[in-house]
Amino acid sequence: MGNDFNKRLADKAAHIEDILKAFLPKEEGYARTVIEAMNYSLLAGGKRLRPMMILEAYKLFAGNDADEKVVYPFMAAMEMIHTYSLVHDDLPAMDNDEYRRGRKTTHAVYGAGMATLAGDGLLNLAYETAINGAMRGTTLSDYDGDNSNRYLAALDILAGKAGIYGMVGGQCADICAENATEIPEDEMKDTLHYIDENKTGALIEASLMIGAVIGGASAQQVSMMEKIGSNVGIAFQIQDDILDITSTSEVLGKPIGSDEKNGKSTYVSLYGMDNARDSVKKLSEEATDILDGLGFENSFLHELFNYLIYREK
Repeated sequence: MGNDFNKRLADKAAHIEDILKAFLPKEEGYARTVIEAMNYSLLAGGKRLRPMMILEAYKLFAGNDADEKVVYPFMAAMEMIHTYSLVHDDLPAMDNDEYRRGRKTTHAVYGAGMATLAGDGLLNLAYETAINGAMRGTTLSDYDGDNSNRYLAALDILAGKAGIYGMVGGQCADICAENATEIPEDEMKDTLHYIDENKTGALIEASLMIGAVIGGASAQQVSMMEKIGSNVGIAFQIQDDILDITSTSEVLGKPIGSDEKNGKSTYVSLYGMDNARDSVKKLSEEATDILDGLGFENSFLHELFNYLIYREK
């Protein structure tokens, strides 16, 4: 993983940062405080991986010369949804974390009530932004999925993967599994797979799928992108579990050992460190093979997936 990749990654993240800023609501009026809290949360840095995946998947199918502005609203919406989930995750009633990405969490700055509202505001703004983009976007070719309108198909993916049949469902199972010592190991392994697939995987799947749908992919190709996203999401979460044990809070920018502290079963606690590392490798290689099968060898997504696996924070 050379410096060249890190530079391109930083350039792409900076590009996404500029796109995000264009969609930020103005901090004014009676709702000013909640908007300030929303913007504070959105601009807290981060890797911007999900909007990056939307853009890269879009370019794979639409071509590098295609007008990428068509996916900007979906990129912003995805980052808003991801950010709201972090804001709520950090709340005292959830993980009760005071630091994220090396700075104070939203509730630590604005209080738990306003942070709750900021999360609500971001989630709703995400849909407002994506719908607006769909209404004003350029005409796209027909889609061979359940809905021939590519914008509606993309909105359906966005809403579905973020909700009770996706990320929220995964978070529910995650909370229910905390300190659940009486669950048999086999059942716990199934539960953990569901959590990783949904809590982390759903938004990664959605990002790759949305980029592909708007970029002109067929329903079958979108389904293959979903599988890639599932693998990458689970591998990403397992790597997160590994780092929670092996890293330091200085490197991660957030407290370590929180899984153990919160009584959470993780891939490492259930399968052991070596098996966890092997699974990350196997899942990533399978994702790369599917991408190659789609005819996208040596794409930036290959490098990005690789980076996620061997990342240290």
